[in-house]
Amino acid sequence: MTVLLFAIESPTIIILVVAAIFLLFGGSKLPQLAKALGQSKKAFKDGLDDASRDDRERSKLDTIDDEALFEEARRRAQQMKGDGAKRIEH
Repeated sequence: MTVLLFAIESPTIIILVVAAIFLLFGGSKLPQLAKALGQSKKAFKDGLDDASRDDRERSKLDTIDDEALFEEARRRAQQMKGDGAKRIEH
């Protein structure tokens, strides 16, 4: 039976890693480091949610008929021209 002193599951390596982090960053920096890690995790999850939301919106646009989309664009352009002419008259 072989006992590994520095196996990842070993409590010795976990204690050594925690001690090294504590020595590197000090007691006053650890709460700031934990807060930064939490904010980074939250920002990453928000980014993933935004990406999936964008994918859903793109799939909705794929189902719209191109001709209907162009017709809507023409209608809105004509409406904007009319609104611009009314502003000039006033």
